[in-house]
Amino acid sequence: MTTSVPTKSILSPVQQAERIQLVDILRGFALFGILLVNMALFTHPVQSLVFPVAPGTPWYDYFAEWLIHFLGDGKFYLLFSLLFGLGLTLQMDRIEARGGRFVPLYLRRLLILLGIGVIHAFLIWVGDILIFYALFGVLLLLFRKAQPRTLLTWAVILLAIPVLFQAATALLVEAGRSLPEGAEQIEQTFADVEASYRSDMERADRVYAKGGFGEITSQRVYDYVNFMFFGTLYTRGLNALAMFLLGVYFGKRRIFQDLEANRPLFRKLLAWGSILGLTGNAIYATVIVPIPRVEPSWPYLLATVAQGIGAPMLCLAYISAIALLTGIPAWNQRLKLLTPVGQMALTNYLSQSIICTLIFYGYGFGLFGTIDASAGIVLTVVIYLIQIPVSHWWMKRFRYGPAEWLWRSLTYWQIQPMRRTPASAILPDKGHYA
Repeated sequence: MTTSVPTKSILSPVQQAERIQLVDILRGFALFGILLVNMALFTHPVQSLVFPVAPGTPWYDYFAEWLIHFLGDGKFYLLFSLLFGLGLTLQMDRIEARGGRFVPLYLRRLLILLGIGVIHAFLIWVGDILIFYALFGVLLLLFRKAQPRTLLTWAVILLAIPVLFQAATALLVEAGRSLPEGAEQIEQTFADVEASYRSDMERADRVYAKGGFGEITSQRVYDYVNFMFFGTLYTRGLNALAMFLLGVYFGKRRIFQDLEANRPLFRKLLAWGSILGLTGNAIYATVIVPIPRVEPSWPYLLATVAQGIGAPMLCLAYISAIALLTGIPAWNQRLKLLTPVGQMALTNYLSQSIICTLIFYGYGFGLFGTIDASAGIVLTVVIYLIQIPVSHWWMKRFRYGPAEWLWRSLTYWQIQPMRRTPASAILPDKGHYA
């Protein structure tokens, strides 16, 4: 006699008792770094990323720029990406263990995420990462059955491609300069590109600071398509996919599920991640802050290589440090404060965009362009410190954040229960995350 498992049970969303607390802590921690890095694009046009720090910048703002590049830039979206890949593995194991079909459900999740990302990028803020997650998440399916060694190999290859592309570009430009007529033509080309960037930046500066919602939306769509999507597709996209694969590797090796057994691994990752990550990012921040990024150059290549090595290594160091600290009772109690923040990470990510665009855009308080790096750090801390108690308040009363509830309800095509029952309010956070 056989017993069939109801489809609704097989495809039901992950419950509170099925989560891995470390994943939520890491996600909550990453939200601070995401906001820290994103603040520059909330307060200034996306085109400003290709220009160096302006002459005459006060030392404290220059140091703040350096610090953000050193500790934040490129590290925290990689951390989110790793957790995304981990979630794929954990959810796949959970559904297939119950006899369900994982791929259709996963593709529906990505389709809903893509929709949320498009709304976010076009109607709220230009710096969206969710679209890349949804698009490159489809490619992740190709690796779901891969062996751990294969996953690591492809992760390294994908991380190396943007660096190699930048190196090849720099070599071609330098070779062109050696030709009799090449140097002048190359300089003119990049001068024209810089002038175009500057013109776009001046227009964006005016629109975001003074424009209404319609005008800002038109500018935002233009900026996203031309700069954030096609301009970073081969860098942010491939780096995200590489860290997806590393997350799948972590899941297959059950590294987060058995922290005690993997403490030696975390100690090694912390040591090497700190050495290579801090060194690489110190070089990156020191070189990149004062130079223009319109034209490939040897300093820009050095910065690219340093970040290409340093960013993923420092990301792994962050993960390892937090994983090891959770094994110390006093630190575990402190870090658990971030759990609700991570449980509603999508909501908090989107709310950061809504809050900051209302502060800076013309249809809000119109403070665009008035906040520099040091003040941006202060504002980041203030917003994040507000999100922590709000997340605690919400998660004590509800099972999911609002965005998470919408995502799950549309994915499973069924309204999910939102309010907590007395029993669900006291369930521990452990097990699988998806």
